[in-house]
Amino acid sequence: MDFGEIQNHLVNNGLKVTPQRIAVLEAFGQVSGHPSADRIIEFIHKNHPYIATGTVYKTLETFVDKGIIRKVKTEKDVMRYDSILEKHHHIYSSQSDRIEDYFDEDLNNLLEEYFRKKSIPDFRIEDFRLHIIGKFEDEK
Repeated sequence: MDFGEIQNHLVNNGLKVTPQRIAVLEAFGQVSGHPSADRIIEFIHKNHPYIATGTVYKTLETFVDKGIIRKVKTEKDVMRYDSILEKHHHIYSSQSDRIEDYFDEDLNNLLEEYFRKKSIPDFRIEDFRLHIIGKFEDEK
């Protein structure tokens, strides 16, 4: 995202444009994968050492509350963040803690059809995301 896109994204979500918020959104464009708060803070402090760690945590929570990013919890209880909001699932390596996005429209349709036919009593499904656990071939 360039500066104009970041600015519009913040304004469209009812947020003031601040250097701290811009820095956090820029980090998502530069840090690959599903970064942890620590990884985002490390990246931000390289370029903006004046931004407080607490401010980054607060900004991340604000972005989650506004639906700009989502939390992804690993099997090791590490909180990571995902800036891709379109429907997708996650492939998680139990060996390396690596997370990859998995897009599959057929799987989405299968799950939607399944839950349309077989509902859960006293529960309304709003969304679903699979967390597929295994090991990548390139991991020993």
